[in-house]
Amino acid sequence: MGRMSGPYLIRGSVSLPEAELIWRFSRSSGPGGQHVNTSDSQVELRFDLAATEALPAVWKERALERLASRLNDGVISVRSSEHRSQWRNREAAAVRLAALLAEATAPPPRPRRPTKIPRGINERRLREKKRRGETKRGRSARDW
Repeated sequence: MGRMSGPYLIRGSVSLPEAELIWRFSRSSGPGGQHVNTSDSQVELRFDLAATEALPAVWKERALERLASRLNDGVISVRSSEHRSQWRNREAAAVRLAALLAEATAPPPRPRRPTKIPRGINERRLREKKRRGETKRGRSARDW
């Protein structure tokens, strides 16, 4: 079959190191065909985030903090069993892991700078409120 379509880029020139990926295969659940009881098509991909040297220190720290709930002893795990072939499940798991790490290592968003509401907009809003109140006051049955 050939090599996988890696390397899987996280962001910029940083990619998932093939040597640090731990693959585990097992039988997928659900319906199958003739090979249902013999083929190990479910893929579990594990990556030791705490011990890796492939990520810059800042990214690693950020990812460890953001993925803390998903980590098990510093190792992040991704499963894939949506395809019938092991090869496609390997691809899906690697892409999912790279996307997860890209999101976790992204810099935090810039803080929002509060802006002042323009005076014209505020005056228009108050005029509209006053007009609406007049309309409602005109509906009262006082003058009838």
